[in-house]
Amino acid sequence: MTGRLYGKSVGEVLKIKNDFFEQNGKMLELSAHQADVLLAQPLRKKCKICGCALPDETMYSSQRMEYLVCPECGHVNSRHEDTEAFARAVYLEDPYEHHYSEADREAYLKRMRTIYIPKAEFLLETLEGEGLNKDGIRILDDGAGSGYFVRACQELGLTALGIEISEAQVQFANEMAGTDILKTVPGEEIPAFLSVAEFNVFSFIGVLEHIVNLQEVTEAIRDNENVQYVYLSVPMISLSCVLEAANQDCYNRHAGGTHTHLFTDSSIERMAENMGFTVHRTWKFGSDMMDLFRMLCVKLDEGGNRSMKEYFSPKFLSMIDELQEVVDRHEFASEIHAILKRADLK
Repeated sequence: MTGRLYGKSVGEVLKIKNDFFEQNGKMLELSAHQADVLLAQPLRKKCKICGCALPDETMYSSQRMEYLVCPECGHVNSRHEDTEAFARAVYLEDPYEHHYSEADREAYLKRMRTIYIPKAEFLLETLEGEGLNKDGIRILDDGAGSGYFVRACQELGLTALGIEISEAQVQFANEMAGTDILKTVPGEEIPAFLSVAEFNVFSFIGVLEHIVNLQEVTEAIRDNENVQYVYLSVPMISLSCVLEAANQDCYNRHAGGTHTHLFTDSSIERMAENMGFTVHRTWKFGSDMMDLFRMLCVKLDEGGNRSMKEYFSPKFLSMIDELQEVVDRHEFASEIHAILKRADLK
């Protein structure tokens, strides 16, 4: 089993995430509202990961959100704080779950199997390679959203429970499952919950970048000796960031909106060290080429060149996975999946 994996086909994902292609104007309005909320928050003085004082120099801006690089750990922080007020406005007051949930059970299952089963398989393969069997794996998924990853783990025969701050998403997930697979835990109570939870694996799939009290959460993981492995996926500073900065009339899927900070290999390693863990195995597969394809399609449509879009699309899609794997292997992908292992485990 190798410590680093690269690449994943995006073909089926493209069929599911068509809002980003077909509703660019609507998605831009959503992003603008989220930026308005963030820009009303206090300036960020310290790095989200290591607490180092941040420089004043802006690395780049994405739809009015400025990003700064931490000189200590390399983490990319937004200039403004992601406060509790920001979180309430964009996660609880907005109908956020509607952007990522299907009300139809068949569509829900398709999304779960297409996007989340591969993630669960990556985790299971890694843990079995560590000598764990299914009966000995207990997974707690924090920020479980609509329950997709919990359902995927259960479909592979694993014991899994999710916690989520949004009651609407918990209700939706439980309705789709026909049983209670998620429970609601208020954000301010999550560190205490994590510190005593009797699970040996914690997962955070697209979650750590949204947590306001991130340091409290990582300290809770550090202090809970039940936790042997942490599975996370986070957004990285990447080619997608360059594409978005150069195409700000297209919806910024990756940076901007609710992504108020971006990770680097060094900041992930620093966060793992702070938790008493090491980076054990990684899988890099980005959506950078999907972002490029989307932006070109949006601009061709808006420029009245639909026929060119129809000519171009099948040609680009035939090579999109190969192009993305080049980006992944050059460590410039928009996303990383990493499994962290407690440092004192053999």
